[in-house]
Amino acid sequence: MSNLKQIVKKLPRTFWIANLMELFERWAWYGVFMVLALYLTGSRDEGALGFSQIEKGTMMGVVTAILYLLPLVTGAIADKFGYKKILLLSFGILSSGYLMMGYFTSYSSMFLVFLYVAVGAALFKPVISATIAKTTDSESSSIGFGLFYMMVNVGGFIGPIFAGVLRGMSWQYVFIMASIIIALNFILVIFFFKEPEREENTESLGASIKKVFNNIVEALSDYKLSFFLIIMVGFWTMFNQLFYTLPNFVEQWVDTRMLHDWIAGFSEGLASGMGKNGQINPEYMLNLDAGGIVLFQVLVSTIIMRFKPLNAMMGGIFIASMGIGFSFATANPFYALLAIVIFAFGEMSSSPKFTEYIGRIAPKGKEALYMGTSFLPVAVGNYLAGIFSGPVYQNMSDKITLLQREVAAKGYDVPAISDTFTQNQYIEQVCQITGYDEFELTAYLWETYEPSSIWVIFTSIGLVTVLLLFLYDKYILKDREPAKLTE
Repeated sequence: MSNLKQIVKKLPRTFWIANLMELFERWAWYGVFMVLALYLTGSRDEGALGFSQIEKGTMMGVVTAILYLLPLVTGAIADKFGYKKILLLSFGILSSGYLMMGYFTSYSSMFLVFLYVAVGAALFKPVISATIAKTTDSESSSIGFGLFYMMVNVGGFIGPIFAGVLRGMSWQYVFIMASIIIALNFILVIFFFKEPEREENTESLGASIKKVFNNIVEALSDYKLSFFLIIMVGFWTMFNQLFYTLPNFVEQWVDTRMLHDWIAGFSEGLASGMGKNGQINPEYMLNLDAGGIVLFQVLVSTIIMRFKPLNAMMGGIFIASMGIGFSFATANPFYALLAIVIFAFGEMSSSPKFTEYIGRIAPKGKEALYMGTSFLPVAVGNYLAGIFSGPVYQNMSDKITLLQREVAAKGYDVPAISDTFTQNQYIEQVCQITGYDEFELTAYLWETYEPSSIWVIFTSIGLVTVLLLFLYDKYILKDREPAKLTE
């Protein structure tokens, strides 16, 4: 313990400033991202945009995939022009971009401004990671990156809490909050951030970017790395359903009145602040994932450190697959909460081991080269997650789509949803025709169309990933040096 305190005390001020900037950036990002699917697809009379699930999936999938690809270029830009300048540029883009997201309402304008935000986030990511690396050494790097990972999840936990409260007042307040939180980083970078020492880059920017791509191609020429990255696309596709699809599913299908009443038994004020009309907002339920990571990541990491990274990943992905599947299989809020907790433990066991494993299979002296490929399956996984969250979810499980099928099948005379006739008005008119209230109508659609069957797809993606990792370990890695993978 005393050694830990000594290491922490030795960490320079810039390390702590970088961690605080990361906390604010994640606060803003997850404050928006956790509720973005709800904002994009919610009813217009509630201040949301009323887009289809397909439009939502396309926007979130494409833009977030680009976000994870851009650091290839933005990292080289930061090395060329300096971290401080790029941080200021990043925060300028992010702060203005989040603000505009609250005021742009057409699909094309929203797509473009979200892409603008992604550019700002992509400028930030490589700078902050490099700063942590440059302000730690061989003795403090493990603790330093552990603290950094904690800040990511603290920000990811705080953001949705504020977003849940603010969207109850106005959706615009969510984006104003994100803009203000990012703006706080201007103070940190201008007055407190000290540029870490770095080698002067005398290459042209074009040459630097070309070198990065050459390095990626060189690393991918190792077929063992390439196979691993392709397999891990499945994990990130399944993992991202937590943000892309589950918020919509919970809002559309999970009757959270029981959970609201249970919380109200302890505090009426807390329960009323977590939703409206006796319901609990989805983001508060999903936030158990980030909260669990903040509380238990150290414990889980301590337990799994005795296992080979690949075995830990396989076990973690299996658990996460069960959690994500169970969360889509139930309309009971307590079971859904249990499923999210199960998913969190699977995430804690698998996600941190991903980059560690890439370092393990890298030939000596090429660790950094191989690490540069780690974003590729994340980017592709985000893109594919958008497809499953868009066309697949809309066809199988979207409440509005299934209700429209029911209306067409029964021949009810209900106007089509439009700018002047909202989703909520459509539901209200069907309720008037059928005599159901909204909860009874939801229960009828649940029993008739079985939207929960989508759990099979999401769980299968995770289980196939586990199976492929097992086969990869058994057949592709059989001639890899054992000591490298078991130490």
